Amino acid sequence: MMNNEIPLLLFLWAGACLFAIGFSMLILKRNAIFVLMGIELMLNAANLNLIAFSRQDTTNQGLLLGIFVLVVGVCEMAVALALVIQAYRQFQHIDLGRFKSRN
Repeated sequence: MMNNEIPLLLFLWAGACLFAIGFSMLILKRNAIFVLMGIELMLNAANLNLIAFSRQDTTNQGLLLGIFVLVVGVCEMAVALALVIQAYRQFQHIDLGRFKSRN
């Protein structure tokens, strides 16, 4: 009989790689859209780890927490994108290093 389950370690490595890519986008990029994408990748990496660990849990608490994190991430992205659109309307760019107030 063959065991076709994917080992937990592969999920953890994939989550670590996604988190590293998201963190590097957060640190290195100056465009607000790329920074938001980096934050979303970091949230998805945490979700991947939660769901991977919930495979051994019979109460599915990891899955429920993962769904909650997804909902919070979607709400955060909606608000952040609205802020980016308003910043673009006022400053005509979304480069994070160039924002200055117009007093």
